Amino acid sequence: MRSPTPSATGRRRHDREILALTVPAFGALIAEPLFLMGDSAIVGHLGTAQLAGLGISAALLTTLVNVFVFLAYATTAAVARRVGAGDRRAAVQQGIDGIWLALILSVPIVAASIPLAPALCHLFGASATAAPYAVTYLRISALGIPAMLGVLAATGVLRGLQDTRTPLVVAVAGFSVNLLLNLALVYGAGLGIAGSAIGTVVSQWGMAAAYLVVVLRGARRTGAGLRPDLAGIRACATAGAPLLVRTLSLRAVLLIATAVAARLGDASIAAHQVAMSLWSFLAFALDAIAIAGQAIIGRCLGAGDAAGARAATRRMVEWGAGGGVVLGALLLLTRPLYLPLFTADPAVRHQLGPVLLAAALSEPVCGVVFVLDGVLMGAGDGPYLAWAMLATLAVYAPVALVLGSGSLVALWIAIDLCMVVRLLFLCVRARTGAWLVTGAVRA
Repeated sequence: MRSPTPSATGRRRHDREILALTVPAFGALIAEPLFLMGDSAIVGHLGTAQLAGLGISAALLTTLVNVFVFLAYATTAAVARRVGAGDRRAAVQQGIDGIWLALILSVPIVAASIPLAPALCHLFGASATAAPYAVTYLRISALGIPAMLGVLAATGVLRGLQDTRTPLVVAVAGFSVNLLLNLALVYGAGLGIAGSAIGTVVSQWGMAAAYLVVVLRGARRTGAGLRPDLAGIRACATAGAPLLVRTLSLRAVLLIATAVAARLGDASIAAHQVAMSLWSFLAFALDAIAIAGQAIIGRCLGAGDAAGARAATRRMVEWGAGGGVVLGALLLLTRPLYLPLFTADPAVRHQLGPVLLAAALSEPVCGVVFVLDGVLMGAGDGPYLAWAMLATLAVYAPVALVLGSGSLVALWIAIDLCMVVRLLFLCVRARTGAWLVTGAVRA
């Protein structure tokens, strides 16, 4: 029997590592949509106005929190580098600084969102009947923002420590508690939509407490300090700023698409919402590989293993492209199964046919884009990602506004173009090797 070649052995090793990090990461990633789905299912039985209010306030909260997703991404990269360099104490210390940054950022957000809740809900188009429920849910849920941001940062710590299983366990427990509390408070205690918000806040703080226990144990084992370190917090903020720009640019892409679709009529915006929901869910599966990339690449570069980082990147790109092909095919082939769950309107279904084809064709591109995005994040290459996303937005915006105004299919072609432009920017950077900066700290 022939012994495996070194390259085959290396691929198997990378496959095992990628799989070990990706599967739990995917489970943790879908926790947030599961939270919202659980809340929606429970609140939906209270009435249409309550459900509309929940939809508006949930969209606001998601936007507020997702803008700061860099707390997870930047922390993952920084902690993984320290782990690769063999300095676990500094890795945990870096993570603690990230958690302190999350708590500091949450203070002005909570202080602003509670008094501004009515104005924010009005800005998002809340009707007179839905607005009171939206304001109630937003004001109560705002109390959970420090926990939400803390969970982001703590998740980054554990990912950097090559642990994606603990976030999965915490996410599953949080979802389960949230569901039980919502049922008890909304119906058992008769608190209505306020009970749903209270249950969610309690669950979020419970998740934050669980993460805090894990981080405290890590600090005790390694001797890391718990007090806020201004230099460390400043370093976390500096590393996260470019990723904030990248995230805001990406959010602008999605908001432009929604605004253009809304102007095409009710059937078009309904079809767009269904397609975007499916496309976003598939993105979780591909983004799980990107999370593995952040952890693996950060560790390799911290250990000074540039060759290993390149080899792992090559294998993850293959995973991303292959996964995209499979998910794109599933999106098309399973349409008869899932479309009835979303709509019975013939006009909406008619528009969804070509739109879903466009979405499916973009999946292999998305797979590579998400992986390379994660690789460059893991390398701490945030400034390039920021400029690349701003340039992509500059190309996409006029095309979407002009081409997308003609039809929903044309809008999705513009979205596909956006992903191709992102792919070009990321591939150019990956091939140059300028991101392969080794060491415990990226200079």
